Amino acid sequence: MQFVVTAYDGTDSEAPSRRAAARPAHLEHAAELEATGQIIAGGAILNDAGEMIGSTLYMEFASREELDAWIAVDPYVTGDVWQKITIQPIRLAIRP
Repeated sequence: MQFVVTAYDGTDSEAPSRRAAARPAHLEHAAELEATGQIIAGGAILNDAGEMIGSTLYMEFASREELDAWIAVDPYVTGDVWQKITIQPIRLAIRP
């Protein structure tokens, strides 16, 4: 199944520093799934000033449960970066 994950960072004053601290581990974690094709595309959500305030991911997993298990251990979750996450099943018509 394909999914779109939309995850917003916290809005407190420490949110940018939490993101910066967790970012290398998050990108390493994501690279493992990119290599297997489970991450189709992803990137940061930016505010009007060009600052990162969240993330979007297009992902492919056998089940929602497998996706949930991956998200639960992502450094942006364990590092308290992502504060609001929505997950929606999708069917992509165009892929990179």
